[in-house]
Amino acid sequence: MNITQSFIKATGKSTLILSALALTTISAIAAIKYANANFSGDYTLNEGKSTLGQFGARMSAKKLKVDGQAESMTVTRTITGQNGDNTTTEKLTFDGKPSESTVFGNNKKYSTAKWSEDGQTLTVNSSMTFERNGEKMEFKATEVWKLAEDGKTLTIETTSTSSRGTNTTKLVYDKATK
Repeated sequence: MNITQSFIKATGKSTLILSALALTTISAIAAIKYANANFSGDYTLNEGKSTLGQFGARMSAKKLKVDGQAESMTVTRTITGQNGDNTTTEKLTFDGKPSESTVFGNNKKYSTAKWSEDGQTLTVNSSMTFERNGEKMEFKATEVWKLAEDGKTLTIETTSTSSRGTNTTKLVYDKATK
């Protein structure tokens, strides 16, 4: 084998190794870039940065606790009202199937959660029917969850509709430091 053939043979192996290494690196970077946002943590409502809508702060969760996993996340909301704290917990799954939770007494809430293509925004569509003063009311909401780049601020923009009309809020939560 002459020098040219040896060089081509050696270069071919090097090119193959470098190509495999480059592909592995690009795949790892893409996996990191497109990983779903991690909303896990304890949050407190920042009323000064929030847009509370027509019902004000009384219907907004003052505290959130989010426990996230790859297939689902559990959200515990604490609303402070005239009768003290009211806590609801719901589990959202990321498989496209509706999740059922019990909120505000025995009312059933059905939610579906879907990640944006880049995994940085979560959209939650919910519906609930409840009775008030003998009258049935349907409540529908779309929440768009987004975490700030520094991971310290969670913003949830919600548009809800009911027999009382449409309400839009932008709730900004500060993440508790541990």
